[in-house]
Amino acid sequence: MLSLAPATRTKMAAECFGTFCLVFAGTGAIVINQATGGSFTHPGVALTFGLVVMAMIYALGDFSGCHLNPAITLALRAAGLFEKRLVLPYIISQVTGAFLASLTLRCLFPDSTDLGATHPSGGLMQSTVMEFLLTLILMFTILAFAKRPGPVNPLAGIVIGGVIALEALFAGPICGASMNPARSLAPALVGLDLRNLWIYLAGPLCGALLAVSLSGRIHGPLTLAQATA
Repeated sequence: MLSLAPATRTKMAAECFGTFCLVFAGTGAIVINQATGGSFTHPGVALTFGLVVMAMIYALGDFSGCHLNPAITLALRAAGLFEKRLVLPYIISQVTGAFLASLTLRCLFPDSTDLGATHPSGGLMQSTVMEFLLTLILMFTILAFAKRPGPVNPLAGIVIGGVIALEALFAGPICGASMNPARSLAPALVGLDLRNLWIYLAGPLCGALLAVSLSGRIHGPLTLAQATA
């Protein structure tokens, strides 16, 4: 069995727990909204996603960077801001945390039909493009903070969480506003409903990677050494 350094195990634990919290709170808000006849409301669900990400950034950002999203991890690697050796451990941790959250919700709400899974309400191409653009905007915002040398900006959690809440508010009713392959994969597999899952894998990944190129043109390049200095 591959031995991991204590620091790597700490990062993996942070990513696993952070993604668990994201999926448990975010998709849990959807499940509770359905179970209570819509009393939580769509704005409440959107704010839950934004607030839990904001909280996790402040709680875990100093330990793992608080990616909580395979698309973000891969994009940060493509930008040269993340170590190659940590990519797979991070993605495994994120997917594991998401699955544990969906399994927990299945136990708590056995009558839930979809566990907060993401589904397009309109055309498939419409939702694919929206997921692409939503993730591009999110990743571009993340890179605006990641490319600044020095300590983590104290506003990072508020701004990034705010972007997630904003995008979920206006786009959620159309495409689900996932922006995160792990967030969509876990409830789809635990709920045994893989319809249109490819939208929420391909859209966020392509959007995040394009954001790297766009950020490079606007913010300029930055090496991993500079970003962690």
